[in-house]
Amino acid sequence: MKKEQIGMDLSIIVPVYNVEKYIRACIESIYRQGLDENCFELIIVNDGTKDQSMNIIGDILNHHNNITIINQDNQGLSVARNNGISVAKGEYILMPDSDDLLIENSLHPLVESAIKSQADLIVADFISMTDEEIENINASLIQKKVFNYIEKTGEELFLQDLNPYQCYVWRTLFRREFLINNNLTFEPDIYIQDLPFTHECYLKANKCIRTSWLLNIYRKGHESATYSFNKRKVKDFCTAIAKTWKLTQTEGLSATVQEKLREDVWISFSVMTWIIAYKIPNATDRKEIAKWLLQQAPDLKFYHNITQRITTLLFKNMPLLFIQLRYFYDRVTKNISFLISQLFRRRIV
Repeated sequence: MKKEQIGMDLSIIVPVYNVEKYIRACIESIYRQGLDENCFELIIVNDGTKDQSMNIIGDILNHHNNITIINQDNQGLSVARNNGISVAKGEYILMPDSDDLLIENSLHPLVESAIKSQADLIVADFISMTDEEIENINASLIQKKVFNYIEKTGEELFLQDLNPYQCYVWRTLFRREFLINNNLTFEPDIYIQDLPFTHECYLKANKCIRTSWLLNIYRKGHESATYSFNKRKVKDFCTAIAKTWKLTQTEGLSATVQEKLREDVWISFSVMTWIIAYKIPNATDRKEIAKWLLQQAPDLKFYHNITQRITTLLFKNMPLLFIQLRYFYDRVTKNISFLISQLFRRRIV
């Protein structure tokens, strides 16, 4: 790979915490990219893991000279990523999750295009697989398409490509200088930290690359523990929503960008209230969560349509009643949908 400047092309940051079942496959996939090891570094952040993750990859660590280990007390994914970024030397940064995989030989064209274009963000695609599917597939045969990409502005990327349900940082190469110059870091100690970070990156980026090239294999089916919710996690989600909402105050945003940003927050807010309704049974906890969000984002207001206006009014003034109504509405809607489906089935039969 042709070097454009002194230094290395890429820093790969992998936080590690209780992933002994998956960490070896993750690290091994990084070294199946056909990259010169002098051109990239691997930064493993041991976030105080309590299992055998670090021992399991000990032999890998001993066979490569481009690995840096950061050991820290358990402080969460945000702090682990921030600490990795602070010591990174690469022109670009990739942050794969430690329970996922990189597709074999997927990084080379992305890094080459990044270095050539000097884009702030290079956003690729991914596929989702269960553990069983990963075990039975030849990863080298997944990538069969030709590498093509489209150059976009950050605004175009935000409007056309940012799915609020998929604010995954691991599918993106970030130009390190872009992150540093814009003070872009992960909010410490919160759940769903990708939500505000990804939105802010897209809004502040200038030159970007979007490609349908597959980079990651996302493991699905083992998220039950990760995605279980309690009061603490839902409050963290509220903080992430509030941080994203704060971006609506960014100067110079077009009306179109403002509208999408508000709609993205509305989607996250709707998911959060569903979680409260179904996962937080205690009324005192529900009230505390609602109060927390309103403290973090006192100007939170949705007004795109009548549903959003009523929701804002109820949530701000009668949050417990709103949550209860939300629960009953969902149950009634599901029951009606079920009855309609049964009716059509009988007619077909």
